Amino acid sequence: MNSQIIGEIKERLDKAKKIVIASHVRPDGDAIGALLGLGLALRDAGKSVQMILADGVPSSFKYLEGSELIKKETVGEHDTFITVDCADFKRTGKIFENFGQPDINIDHHKTNEKFGKLNLIEAEEVATSAILTTHLSAWGLMITKPIAAALLAGIITDTLGFRTSNTTPNALRQAATLMETGVDMPEIYMRSLVRKTYPAARYWGAGLSSMQSKNGIVWGTLTLADRKAAGYGGNDDADLINMISAIDGNKVGMIFVEQSNNHVKISWRALEPGVDVSQVAKHFQGGGHAAAAGADIEGGLSEVQKEVLNKTREMLNLK
Repeated sequence: MNSQIIGEIKERLDKAKKIVIASHVRPDGDAIGALLGLGLALRDAGKSVQMILADGVPSSFKYLEGSELIKKETVGEHDTFITVDCADFKRTGKIFENFGQPDINIDHHKTNEKFGKLNLIEAEEVATSAILTTHLSAWGLMITKPIAAALLAGIITDTLGFRTSNTTPNALRQAATLMETGVDMPEIYMRSLVRKTYPAARYWGAGLSSMQSKNGIVWGTLTLADRKAAGYGGNDDADLINMISAIDGNKVGMIFVEQSNNHVKISWRALEPGVDVSQVAKHFQGGGHAAAAGADIEGGLSEVQKEVLNKTREMLNLK
């Protein structure tokens, strides 16, 4: 089935002249890596390409060559619309509400709603960047050093540096293939996962101080007040979920991040094999895959937190 879709995508890309590529709001490394990797490859092939992120590129990924080409809005006409790393079309943001059905939807989330005209969904892959690493050459597109760096950043971040339970031998082979272009994997690893700004470190301190553990779940909370006190400019968790995921003795790690619009952003991580957090995220109109998932829920922090913790325990049978 996928081989047919891969062929159909090649035909569509060959005909395309003016392309818009989008990924999800509050972009992570895979959203940026997949967007940039595909976008640069199509530009190199002579296509007109607009790479769009409604929330822009986080400062921690602006080191990637070509990231300055990513914009927050589209300009002019297009003949092909592609989404990458989006399980749900709404996650592209309000700017795409009336944009029409995507021509191509490329993703690795098992909860993907297959909202494109052509849907390449490979849930066994560790990242959408990994899917592109495999298939770009089949579409007649070259993987240059800047493209390899973007794709490698996507794979590294979505596997937390090859530490998630869904990491496969093939993921390591894909990383090796990308490294052969000359990219500096240790540098990408450090910039994507390890280095933090001073405000982000202070923000982490607030989140770590808030941590609680009960019935197999360990979780942290980040409030608007924490963000302001730390001087942190983002609306995310500054990747604190990665630290929480490293804590022993629990089955699920979670982070609750209060948003300014009476919403709460939640991230789940499965800390043991066999635990599928995507089903919980899906219940709250979120998405993801078995090892990592997220949702954005309307409501105040305290009531959302209570409801989500209870439902997580119930659905995953944590007592």
